[in-house]
Amino acid sequence: MSDSLDALDARLLLLLTDSPRLGVLECARRLGVARGTVQARLDRLTERGILGGFPPELDLAAMGYGLTAFAVLEIAQGRRSEVAEALSAIDEVCEVHATTGQGDLFVRMVARNNDDLQRVVDEVVGAPYVRRTSTSIALSTPVPPRVRPLLERLARS
Repeated sequence: MSDSLDALDARLLLLLTDSPRLGVLECARRLGVARGTVQARLDRLTERGILGGFPPELDLAAMGYGLTAFAVLEIAQGRRSEVAEALSAIDEVCEVHATTGQGDLFVRMVARNNDDLQRVVDEVVGAPYVRRTSTSIALSTPVPPRVRPLLERLARS
C-alpha cells in the first residue's frame, strides 16, 4: 500500500472539506465512481490516520474568544509529558507542539480579552515544570490553518 495520496483521494478529501455532511452515495455521484470505491477509500484514509473525523469548523471569536495568543515555553528537561498533561487541563489551550530551538513547547491559546489572557497565561506559567514563557498576541490571521492547496495539487496529478 502506497503512503501517498492519489488524485481520487485528494478529490474526495476536497469534496468532504467543502461539504463534510455529504454521504458516501452523494460523494460517489459527484466523483463519478462507485459507492464501494468511495467507501473503500474512506476506510483506507481513516485506517491510515489521514482522515480523523468530520468536526465542524468553529469560529472561536464568534464564541466569545476573540483573542489568540502564542506562547513559547521552556520546561524542565525530561518533563514534556507532565507539562503537556497540565496544559491539556486548561480549557483555553487549543494546541501544544514540541519544538526545537529556543523553547521546548509552542502553545496556541485563546481568551476573551486581555484580562482573561492574563488569567490563562498565569495558569500556563503555573503548570508544573514550566520554567519560562514568552507570549505573543496574534493581531490577525492572514493565512488560516489549511490543507486545501496540498489537496488541490494532488487532485491535479
